[in-house]
Amino acid sequence: MRTLLVRGMLAGLVAGVLATLFAYFFGEPSVDAAIGLEGSAAHSHSAPGAHEHAPAEAEEELVTRGVQSTVGLLTGVGLYGVAVGGLFSLAFAFVYGRLGTLRPRVTAALLAGGAFVVVFLVPFLKYPGNPPAVGQAGTIGSRTSLYFGFVALSLLVGILAAAFGRKLADKLGAWRGGLIAAGGYVVLIGVAAALLPSIDEVPDGFPGSTLWSFRVASVGTQVVLWTALGLAFGALAEKALKHKAAVQAA
Repeated sequence: MRTLLVRGMLAGLVAGVLATLFAYFFGEPSVDAAIGLEGSAAHSHSAPGAHEHAPAEAEEELVTRGVQSTVGLLTGVGLYGVAVGGLFSLAFAFVYGRLGTLRPRVTAALLAGGAFVVVFLVPFLKYPGNPPAVGQAGTIGSRTSLYFGFVALSLLVGILAAAFGRKLADKLGAWRGGLIAAGGYVVLIGVAAALLPSIDEVPDGFPGSTLWSFRVASVGTQVVLWTALGLAFGALAEKALKHKAAVQAA
């Protein structure tokens, strides 16, 4: 377990760095555009002549935009990748050997794909991320609670569907059992999504291209993260498990 945990965190770090690079080149331009729109809107709504009464020494930003988009981005995504990698290794240790005689690489790839869908994609479809200037400050608490609550619900339903599908696979075969489990997940999570309140706080006049670019980049960042995590951890885990098997055989 310790060996897998260390390799999971290392794979998560590698995945976090790659995801940071993707987010920097493809996501930050839309963030900059949204911040520019937010600043323009704030300036246009300020009272005429208000700048004449501003203090001589304007309050400076604690963290500049340049630091946020580089060091801050790398730190945030990197730590997220390490944490996810550690949890991913624990999940891998639990499912490995319970999905048949699949190689560690294949098991890690399937687990990463399923985790991407259940943990990120499905909640994102219900509550997609928004760039700066979108969303009201007074609702950030409720929006955060709804999003993470839906993530937890999706994860719970996904785990139950996987366990149910594993039992069905023994009776109906892996293909039929998997289809029934996936169909059950879609139905249950679809009902839950329909019952939960929707959130649409995109202001009138906000450029649709900027919103679209931000959300596509968000999805792309997660695709890079989970793909790199599954591939990197699969390679590391397979090497470690082969070495352990060779030592035990010797």
